[in-house]
Amino acid sequence: MTRIWTLVFTLIFSASLGATEAHDATEPAVEAGTEAEAAPNPDEVLLFLDARETDVREFIWTRRLIVVMAETPDDPQFTRQLEALRERDMEFVARDGVVIFDAHPQDRSPLRQVMRPRGFMTAIIDKDGEVKARRPAVRSGRELMAVIDRFPTRRQEVLERLPSGR
Repeated sequence: MTRIWTLVFTLIFSASLGATEAHDATEPAVEAGTEAEAAPNPDEVLLFLDARETDVREFIWTRRLIVVMAETPDDPQFTRQLEALRERDMEFVARDGVVIFDAHPQDRSPLRQVMRPRGFMTAIIDKDGEVKARRPAVRSGRELMAVIDRFPTRRQEVLERLPSGR
């Protein structure tokens, strides 16, 4: 069943991104700073990226995605979830995490089309591109990290970094 979801996720996501990429190419790039300013390093800072401006495919096999979606940016659950992630940002960086948020359902980002949230949602997508956890409520940073630490890919990473733990 998970293979089917991975296949569906990949097919839908790649098809829906084609229109988004063509649209983005016609608009000038708007970045948070000047061109001389370097992009933040995801190994040093927890990145918070807008789903409307992010190609999720670039993170496959390199980062875990913590996806936070809501119907409006004013949703108190949305705000609390982002605060919970910011409180433990360096711990998520150590787990190769990147936060992708979307609080604008009218824009129909490709990630929103694939995830199809009903109201508020927090999900974790592992490095292999599979949605491993999904919940319609706020999760504490500690709870999210516990979920990530149970992933087989995360356990393998810990063993590779600390071989004495075998």
